[in-house]
Amino acid sequence: CPVRAQNDTEPIVLEGKCLVVCDSSPSADGAITSSLGISVRSGSAKVAFSATRSTNHEPSEMSNRTMTIYFDQVLVNIGNHFDLTSSIFVAPRKGIYSFSFHVVKVYNRQTIQVSLMQNGYPVISAFAGDQDVTREAASNGVLLLMEREDKVHLKLERGNLMGGWKYSTFSGFLVFPL
Repeated sequence: CPVRAQNDTEPIVLEGKCLVVCDSSPSADGAITSSLGISVRSGSAKVAFSATRSTNHEPSEMSNRTMTIYFDQVLVNIGNHFDLTSSIFVAPRKGIYSFSFHVVKVYNRQTIQVSLMQNGYPVISAFAGDQDVTREAASNGVLLLMEREDKVHLKLERGNLMGGWKYSTFSGFLVFPL
């Protein structure tokens, strides 16, 4: 594999390892820095997760005061930064992250609202409230600038979610580090 110029976006393969050469400032996230100020990160530093619910989610203020939406199955957890027990994703490094979620309400004559929370604050929400439709869905997605150790989870603002057949999902990945 030929070595590419510094500004090319293709990875460099060196001794069987895929490297990404960045002309940005050196970082403190384990990057190797040359005397020219070029930061070299391992191409294996990938981050992605996808989780589902296999049962309905009908929390009450008594059973779940935070109204966190808990997921019970991880489909993908590259980097192991999504904690299934708490259903919280913790950013391993500063960067731009992509998140999406899809939820389905359980009952007709019901409204659901779900918020994606970053460090305890709502960033985006999705809403489904057609009173005549039983299995109405709500979805949303966003790109977020996250610092190392920032946390993201889903919060059920109102309603009950359908989980059977894995209708409710939550996914995210690192687009690129900063």
